[in-house]
Amino acid sequence: MKIPPALISIFTKHLPPTSVSYCALLWEEIPFHFHVKAPRTSKLGDFRYRKDQKIQTITLNSDLNPYQFLLTYIHEVAHLRTFERYGLAHAPHGKEWKKEFQQLLAPMLVESVFPRDILVPLRLHMKNPSASSAKDLFLMKEMSKYDLKATDSTEKFLADLPEGQSFFLQGRQFTKKETRRTRVLCEEVSTGKKFLVSKLAKVTPA
Repeated sequence: MKIPPALISIFTKHLPPTSVSYCALLWEEIPFHFHVKAPRTSKLGDFRYRKDQKIQTITLNSDLNPYQFLLTYIHEVAHLRTFERYGLAHAPHGKEWKKEFQQLLAPMLVESVFPRDILVPLRLHMKNPSASSAKDLFLMKEMSKYDLKATDSTEKFLADLPEGQSFFLQGRQFTKKETRRTRVLCEEVSTGKKFLVSKLAKVTPA
């Protein structure tokens, strides 16, 4: 199936220029509905397999920088291909998906596509990719340098704040307490309630 011009336009707007033709080829091999959505705090993109649908759907957030957009796009295409091959007989982020993701991203792991500061942690990450690249602090720090608002943003990763530091998240003020494996215990200043927040959350220091 020939890729629609509207989809090429979306790819040209959101992807690194040197990756557009490859991403178009992936679509042509197994077509799918593709939508760019308003930013969602819970995920960067998604794919949901529907047995009753011949053509599946992938969505990505509109606020991703080009390198995060590419990585997330291939992450979701790997889901599509894994489900096409195995159906429901595999874990969502199990060995079948990891192998597919590694194979699909391999041609893009070059300096003509990703800048070197992203490429180094990304190659390490792809040796055993996790369910979300957002769990990899080193990779996300390098990736976030290219966010559209990065140059004038005062936001920091929660992991980078010292214990006891106050910060704002979604309009609410918290104090950072102890760090656990992937999350940080935080206390809301106005209520005293405690919450576990991802250490990769972007927050504004008070």
